[in-house]
Amino acid sequence: MFVLDSYAPAVVFCIITMFCWGSWANTQKLAGKTWRFELFYWDYVLGVFLMSVIFAVSIGSMGSAGRGFWADLSQADSRNIGSALLGGVIFNVANILLVAAIDIAGMAVAFPVGIGLALVLGVVVNYVADPSGNPIWLFLGVALVAVAIVLDAAAYRRLPGAHKGGGMKGLVLSLLCGILMGFFYRFVAAAMPKPDDFALMPAGKLSPYSAMFFFSLGILLSNFLVNTIIMRKPFSGVPLPFSAYFRGTLRDHLWGVVGGMIWAVGMMFSIIAAGKAGFAVSYGLGQGATMVAAFWGVFIWREFRQAPKGTNPLIALMFAGYVVGLGLIIIAKLL
Repeated sequence: MFVLDSYAPAVVFCIITMFCWGSWANTQKLAGKTWRFELFYWDYVLGVFLMSVIFAVSIGSMGSAGRGFWADLSQADSRNIGSALLGGVIFNVANILLVAAIDIAGMAVAFPVGIGLALVLGVVVNYVADPSGNPIWLFLGVALVAVAIVLDAAAYRRLPGAHKGGGMKGLVLSLLCGILMGFFYRFVAAAMPKPDDFALMPAGKLSPYSAMFFFSLGILLSNFLVNTIIMRKPFSGVPLPFSAYFRGTLRDHLWGVVGGMIWAVGMMFSIIAAGKAGFAVSYGLGQGATMVAAFWGVFIWREFRQAPKGTNPLIALMFAGYVVGLGLIIIAKLL
């Protein structure tokens, strides 16, 4: 299987993760205003699973390091398989909450608040399980990201209608998403060996590619329950029958699959990068997606165009907090 041999390319992989995780949600908007997020999400989940299979049978089965995908499946311990599957279930619930929040409040709010909170919790949880990097610089960077989250929430509350039921619902969904999203990565990481052992692969543990496969399988299987419930009891709008999915156009379905594949590339690169960066740093840098998504929401989708005077300084400080915070997280591994 393919593994990285130094920290520098691991940082590059984390940056790619950041852009993938921060950009996939654009496909939800591109799918069209009439295509409900619950319907979009079926195709998104399929895209994540398909991409995990592509990685498994390609670079997950090449090279001399570790074990190839098929050999890894045959020796995997059931507890590690269960851990990766559970990570997928937790992620799926969190991500549906995120997609619902995007639908209600927009990318510029749902990502910085939801995924920003997930970054803070995820770095702490993964660092406790696998201490890697200078804790002072790492957690100082996380603290700055937390400040950026508060600034984004403050900017959002200045928008017309933010205090109404729908606006506050979007903010609450973002917070719930962040709490759950902060824990899914730890279950996936627990199914794999310590980062230093990626090239050796102890018996019973999953390779990054096998872990990604079972993780995405957990997402796919749990979606039949989770998304079915959401369709019948939606956060907004009327309940949806299953027949509505088959009334979508090819364009509607294609954007969902593409969105899932983009996110899966980010997840796979994050796991590969963890071999040299450590799980806490890799996850933390990847969740710099919040800054990327905020950029899309503010400058491309113009989600703050109706904000009153005085909001722009808050948004500028938010971006500054993210940039400096992520820089400190990168430095933490080198000091």
